[in-house]
Amino acid sequence: MLPSDSAWLALERSENPMTITIMLRVEGLTAGRLREFLNVYWVAWERFLCRPVWKAPAWYWQKDPTFSVSHHLDVVLDRFDRDQLQDWVSARLNEPLPLYRPIWKFWLAPNAEGGAAVLLRLHHCYADGLSLLGMFARLCPASPRQYPAVYGAPELPRLGRWIESAQQWLGSRVSQAVQGMPSDQEGEGVPGHGLAEQVVRNGTRFAHEVSQFLAVQEDSPSDLKRPLLGRRQCRWSEPVPLDRFRDIASATHTTVNDVLLACVAAAVRPRLGMTSQQLDEAVLHAAVPVDIRSQLPEGMRPDQDEPGNCFGTVFVPLPVDGESALERLFRIKHETRKLKKSWQPGIAWGLTAGASLLPELGRKPLADLFFRKASAVVSNVPGTPETRYLAGCAITEQMFWVPQAGDIGLGVSIVSYAGQVQFGVVADEAILAIPGDFLEDCLQELQQLS
Repeated sequence: MLPSDSAWLALERSENPMTITIMLRVEGLTAGRLREFLNVYWVAWERFLCRPVWKAPAWYWQKDPTFSVSHHLDVVLDRFDRDQLQDWVSARLNEPLPLYRPIWKFWLAPNAEGGAAVLLRLHHCYADGLSLLGMFARLCPASPRQYPAVYGAPELPRLGRWIESAQQWLGSRVSQAVQGMPSDQEGEGVPGHGLAEQVVRNGTRFAHEVSQFLAVQEDSPSDLKRPLLGRRQCRWSEPVPLDRFRDIASATHTTVNDVLLACVAAAVRPRLGMTSQQLDEAVLHAAVPVDIRSQLPEGMRPDQDEPGNCFGTVFVPLPVDGESALERLFRIKHETRKLKKSWQPGIAWGLTAGASLLPELGRKPLADLFFRKASAVVSNVPGTPETRYLAGCAITEQMFWVPQAGDIGLGVSIVSYAGQVQFGVVADEAILAIPGDFLEDCLQELQQLS
């Protein structure tokens, strides 16, 4: 396994399993259709036929010799209303997945009010949210009469290729620096002089970026930092038109992501258990995943629609001391602009991948380096702008819940799909007893900004 995948096995804790949960509402989907979909299309990615196994000193993918889709699909015939469905999904979040089989499972509730509910839980070592998004985009066409054309991938050993690509990539840059003859410096003074200055500049900046990353202030003690109980609940909001977010972003010269983070900051504020004076001095960050595929050379980044993990993390300060919706929004804008220009995502990706290469005793200090710097995980996944179809049935809603690592007990997810946006929240019961109220506050902040 690549270090970026096995890291999520190395960093897992029993009270905080590293599983991604996805829910689709699909009109008219039956158990037979879903079973055929999984047998034909889903398992075309050979990784889903494998389970991770530890063979010192590394993790490997090993095919399950007794694999059957029936081991990974449960059909529940209850007629859930909306509240009952949310409770049922929460219960599945707390249901452990067997480690002697590939670590993923589907559930289907075909009789749920509002359309069939399909639930998927999958360990983070298989793929990140963007990989899964690309795979579902392949498997779910824009027409009920269209079939997926290209899909699936063999699970081949990639570590050797990955290391070779990394060596060539780094070696080519060292060679250029030694020769001092880059094409863009020819004829400009001393050959290589400009590149040498650039190398020094980049090296200095890298050292500065690493020091800045390590120096990110730890979050203040708050009710979001209580010891976890290991029992989680999740909720999701009604769909909101994406144009509402775009209108706010356009009027304030911010981004849709800034608006989303401002809503989260407002919902977090009353749940910290702090006085007004404590809020004025509070430090609180959200860990936000950032895709870095375009920054890596070919051979190191996953192929298109290939499962895997290729993202870094930025720690966005949340202005919980802000007194107005606009103040919170503009402060979020200021912080995200700085982070967009930083190397923090790549540094975080490298440190995370390195966790799986460390002995168990050395992982905790590295994990604590991340977990003490954030009180929540906030992930924004853009879906397709048009309606998609699974096994010929229209997908009316998409939702996912992001895993939290270490002692972080709050995860907020935002999904856009077919012109609509939905908020989702998952929280340890020690952090949020009633997660639905958190979503109401997110929507109230949106109303204030409108």
